[in-house]
Amino acid sequence: MSLALDLTGRVALVTGGARGIGLGITHALLSAGASVVTCSRSDVEPVPGTAHRVCDVRDPEAVQALVSWTVSELGRLDVLVNNAGGAPVSDAATASPRFHEKIVGLNLLGPLACAQAANAVMQEQDSGGSIVNISSISASRPAPTIAAYAAAKAGLDSLTASLAMEWAPKVRVNSIAVGLCRTEHTDDHYGDDASVAAIERTIPLGRMARPDEVGHVATFLASDLASYVSGATVGCHGGGEPPAFLLVQKGL
Repeated sequence: MSLALDLTGRVALVTGGARGIGLGITHALLSAGASVVTCSRSDVEPVPGTAHRVCDVRDPEAVQALVSWTVSELGRLDVLVNNAGGAPVSDAATASPRFHEKIVGLNLLGPLACAQAANAVMQEQDSGGSIVNISSISASRPAPTIAAYAAAKAGLDSLTASLAMEWAPKVRVNSIAVGLCRTEHTDDHYGDDASVAAIERTIPLGRMARPDEVGHVATFLASDLASYVSGATVGCHGGGEPPAFLLVQKGL
């Protein structure tokens, strides 16, 4: 097997693929030769070289229509990247049940609906397919102010392992535990340059990720180089988050 990330002739669907981390994933897949469809809840300018559709991943009927359109237009579906997700900061004690329902829907039930629709197509293809779920380092540690989001991502990691076992051998399913990543919303979440620099000093690799670096991991998991990788949660977090006592010792 050639040691190359070659996805020529394959079709990929990236939810939330027109901005942020999703945009980095889209560019990486395009660079590997894939045909890419992106989606978002609102109409946006398509990424050059892609097709874009409006779809709320929390709506199973809309998801099914998106997958059907992709197969109708491009003939197949080889890769699904469940990237759409996120959550605003909120106090778990006072957030409404409706708020929590939306967060869990976007970050867990939406990916499940997309995975179900994609799997139905992939199981009928001789070459099967690959599903990559974008999870978070928050899934494996306490996450105050984003509790519902973290719980949903923990559920996504569990779902990944279960679906990998249930849908094998035709479909591989993996997730990526993403850490802090620089996007167009970095300042909104983490403050000014000084605040971001202070945060980056706590990361073992000394900086936040770039969206394209997450994209490279997603592309690897989608490719034949990962042909025996399934049910895994792959860390893309720069070495993780040091325990608080080490930060105190270092004066960070």
